[in-house]
Amino acid sequence: MGMIDQYIYDGTFEGFLTAVFEVYDRKPIRVKIVSERLVTVNFFDEEHTIYTDQIKSDRVWKGIEDKIGKKAGNLIYKAFLSEQSDREQVLLRIIKKGFKGENVTDNFADIDVLRLTNLVKIVGREKHRMDAFIRFRLTKDNVYFAEVEPDFDTLPLNAIHFKNRYADQKWLIYDRCRNYGVFYDLKTVNYVQLEISNDINSSLAAPFYFTHDEMHYQDLWKNYFKSTNIPSRKNMRLHLQHVPKRYWKYLSEKQP
Repeated sequence: MGMIDQYIYDGTFEGFLTAVFEVYDRKPIRVKIVSERLVTVNFFDEEHTIYTDQIKSDRVWKGIEDKIGKKAGNLIYKAFLSEQSDREQVLLRIIKKGFKGENVTDNFADIDVLRLTNLVKIVGREKHRMDAFIRFRLTKDNVYFAEVEPDFDTLPLNAIHFKNRYADQKWLIYDRCRNYGVFYDLKTVNYVQLEISNDINSSLAAPFYFTHDEMHYQDLWKNYFKSTNIPSRKNMRLHLQHVPKRYWKYLSEKQP
């Protein structure tokens, strides 16, 4: 089989693009781009640590948009957010084919284009579910706060949606799985690294974080939801189809 050059990067999209730049610059015969979080030791592979370089990343991104197209760039970015184990190899092959002039957006006879489309679809579905199920709570710092645990790294896409929808409010959405958040300060969306205690949702700790009016509103909403629910017309199978149980943790009306 021969030796494989493993290009190990930090897991960011900019890091991945930097690795792509190095692939074109070094021209290895057989290469595998892998996130440092998923790297496995293989004594028959040559490992190379790739340090994220914004200049190199920007050059590759500009090349994608100029030579392959902005539509392809958008698909590549969304597919990257899927975090699937094969994403780097699929996207590297897509980029190589695109730079050669091949159709990488609509040629579904190509297995890589088909996989790209599937990755984009699963990310898109999760993004829309997060848009629908995210519930904000007003903190004592006058910031609307929400937490999520999406299957895929959809937060950058959700941020675009909520920036347009809540442009007149400060808000913070925290991804508990990945320990980072997006904060909107009425002007720009910023990515922040933080760790938030699990006790923020406990009945004892919540009053220290959220306003009295917010706590009262949550109670009113739960009572309203219960009062309008008609047990005789309950269809749990249909309900779970539209609101899967794994999302209930975000919904105030589903809390005890």
